[in-house]
Amino acid sequence: MSERAHSLPPGFPELEALASREVDLDAVLQRIIDQTVKALHADRGTIYLVDHARGELVSRVAHLPEIAEIRLRLGEGVAGWVAETGCLLNVPRGTTDPRFTPRIDKVTGYQTTSLLAAPIMADDLTFGVLQVLNKADGGPFDADDERRLLEYADRASRVLEKTSLRSQLRPGTRLPLAFRFNHIVGESPAMHGVYERTARAARTVATVLVRGESGTGKELIARAIHHNSARKDAAFVKVDCGALPENLIENELFGHERGAFTGADQKSDGKVQVADGGTLFLDEVGELPLTVQTKLLRLVQERTYFRLGGNAPQTADVRFVCATHRDLEAEVAAGRFRQDLYYRLRVVEIFLPPLRDRGAPDLDRLVDHFVFECSRKHGLSDKTLATDARARLHTHRWPGNVRELEHVIESAVVMAPTDAVTADLLPIGAPTEASPTDDASFRTEVRTLEDVERDYVAFVLKVCGGNRSEAARRLGIGRNTLLRKIGEG
Repeated sequence: MSERAHSLPPGFPELEALASREVDLDAVLQRIIDQTVKALHADRGTIYLVDHARGELVSRVAHLPEIAEIRLRLGEGVAGWVAETGCLLNVPRGTTDPRFTPRIDKVTGYQTTSLLAAPIMADDLTFGVLQVLNKADGGPFDADDERRLLEYADRASRVLEKTSLRSQLRPGTRLPLAFRFNHIVGESPAMHGVYERTARAARTVATVLVRGESGTGKELIARAIHHNSARKDAAFVKVDCGALPENLIENELFGHERGAFTGADQKSDGKVQVADGGTLFLDEVGELPLTVQTKLLRLVQERTYFRLGGNAPQTADVRFVCATHRDLEAEVAAGRFRQDLYYRLRVVEIFLPPLRDRGAPDLDRLVDHFVFECSRKHGLSDKTLATDARARLHTHRWPGNVRELEHVIESAVVMAPTDAVTADLLPIGAPTEASPTDDASFRTEVRTLEDVERDYVAFVLKVCGGNRSEAARRLGIGRNTLLRKIGEG
């Protein structure tokens, strides 16, 4: 094992593994800074991330009980200088260095006596800054501390590079930095409500019913509940209730005894037993036949079940998360879904909004995320979305929701002959009929592209509060071009 591997805390490989799951991203960053502070014998630590849309550093996680967060302009203070230059900085006497800003100490009442900060970088780009304050023994941070902090910053970069944050931490990002759960993108008020209910549900063992149209991301929410719960180290087992015929779904769930049917040469455990100690995710639970619903009700109520062909009751300690796009109330009324099972499953309900109701900023966040991720997935240079393509995406109703958007973007990125993804590459039909508009969304009836583009530019200008320079920057065009498009140039 190399000296480098010995110097790293044992928790970092685990954090890299967590970065592939739907974990709370702030919790992952908090573990990084906790381990770094402990290893360097510091009093406090902070992870700053670069918010390119605002030209700032923001302290997403920190040992900072006095205030919620710190925001620094790029170049401001020690952390701002490190972010701007990409260089490590060791300040043995904090208040005497001209790059030190006393503003934060004045707000918090904390006295910084020594400070060490290193850039978090990947592909020669600075993502953020890893900073520690005040060596525990009262002395300055030494050369060994510098080496170790650079190693921790490098490993923090590796963790970030595996998360859905990586698309936001690069220059050219259109919207301010914002995130909650890994792989789940969106900051609309409706999604904040989803995040809050998901976080609360994850802290319990309550049965959860996730509802929403197909393609809205119900499985991601189910995984977020599991991976942020006390059962996160046990299995997450998915059963697609709509993908199996009626004569197989019971065997899939409960397993069978030897001789239960022709070909059953040996006993087999079902998915319920595999999920013992963990989470059982029943996707499209509304598709279950009534005979299986009866047996599922026993499992939910008593945590007991029978294998096919068996007489001995089996027990399983499972947490249930279910999902459906069906109107279960109508299914109950029609006699196709058991009312008692319905009440058992909807202890906690989480409703995922359709993409068309999440507003233009969420659509833009998802578009930028998928353009970046699809470019990387296929080994292509980073693609950019042309203005006409973005305007065209905003006219579509997205009946397939986020899943449809991802597939549309992937197709366009793969087929783009240059780095620019233009509207003609988008595999979507003609714009849909108009629907009521509000401040959160941009929709239009079928009109010429010139008219749609002009109205979209006016919409972006409204989103930016009339700031023409900011609107031009978000659209990726010059200010004079923007003025021409709205008829003022």
